[in-house]
Amino acid sequence: MTDVVATNETILVVGGGVSGMTTALEAAEAGKQVILVEKRAYVGGRITQLYKYFPKLCFPTCGLEINQRRTKMNPNITILTMSEVETLTGEEGNYTATVKISPRYVNDKCTSCGACGEAVESEFDDEYNYGLSKHKGAYLPHRMALPERYVIDPAMIGTDDAEKAKAACPVDAIDLDMAEETVELKVGAVVYATGWRPFDANKIQPYGYDRYKNVITSVEFERMNDPTGPTGGKILRPSDGAEVKDIAFIQCAGSRDRNYLKHCSRICCMASLKQTTYATAAEAKSTIYYIDIRAIDRFEDFYKNVQADENVTFIKSKVANITLGENDNPTLQGVDTEGYNRYATEHELVVLAVGMEPSIDTSTLPGDVSVNEHGYIENDGTNGGIFAAGCASDALDVNRAVQSATACALKAIQVVNRVAGSEG
Repeated sequence: MTDVVATNETILVVGGGVSGMTTALEAAEAGKQVILVEKRAYVGGRITQLYKYFPKLCFPTCGLEINQRRTKMNPNITILTMSEVETLTGEEGNYTATVKISPRYVNDKCTSCGACGEAVESEFDDEYNYGLSKHKGAYLPHRMALPERYVIDPAMIGTDDAEKAKAACPVDAIDLDMAEETVELKVGAVVYATGWRPFDANKIQPYGYDRYKNVITSVEFERMNDPTGPTGGKILRPSDGAEVKDIAFIQCAGSRDRNYLKHCSRICCMASLKQTTYATAAEAKSTIYYIDIRAIDRFEDFYKNVQADENVTFIKSKVANITLGENDNPTLQGVDTEGYNRYATEHELVVLAVGMEPSIDTSTLPGDVSVNEHGYIENDGTNGGIFAAGCASDALDVNRAVQSATACALKAIQVVNRVAGSEG
């Protein structure tokens, strides 16, 4: 059984991405007890799936490694992975959270030797690579996963493969009898840092993501360019595995559209500008179809550099639809709104810059927590000891998400300090 000690001077952080880790670290390093609940098998969130950050084009692994080391060294942080908050009740300074912990089937004896993965044959879609590749039934989620511990896919339980994995483990780390647990936590403040998910491109029927293999999303393209990703860093057409030399990026794919996401996600323009640098490095040409490019403040210089790249073309247009041309080439149809010329242009690969939507399950929130029309939690001062950090509060880039998380840590600390003061 999982043994977790919590009091009304404990801070609960829901979500272990960059915002959740930042919140937890800031609070823990100020001396507060923190419980971090993460639904995945590892912490780090979506930044672990990025190849590079904009605008500096640096790698997320550096900052991730630093935060992971800080987390491991801090005794004030308890991490519960593969866990989700099912209910939350109470009031500021006195909340009760019910947390469901799913079985990992691997205990803390695991040394990540990989013997279990080598022993099994079963394969499953790899969520870390957005389904572009497979992972074994016994697997390490990614090379920098924290905790650095293997996972047994639940679909393997009861099969011969599961027994093979158990028999192959040299340290008796595989426990196929692990069961789901539920723990109840008493906490004084709660920070939701549940992050975001990419908008479901299947819903944008005119763009044919569900029908055309060579129409992919921006998050899939990001994994494709990572040397540790599903294609070894090469930009390959899903239909035939050929290297791509002509790429179209469609901005606001499902965003700023009353039929899908009404809001602007703020990161999509910069993400596509960044991704044109991947294409240029691969000697490919890029065409960006855009409504307007939102690159403000420190991003303006980056935008100008991309504009100066002779391999990148900008077309001001909201693409109307995509049909299939020759050789499985997607054909983009629409009107250039600067010259009002109709076009029907084939490209080898189309990348949909899909927007952000909040990952939070609002049904787990107390009824008096403010949530806006887009599904984000409002930090409007009426939520008592409940706060929203990063993309649980709005569509934010990494820099702004970290700033938001630091602010939430300070607010949560004030709440538990008041609890301590009232009891002192």
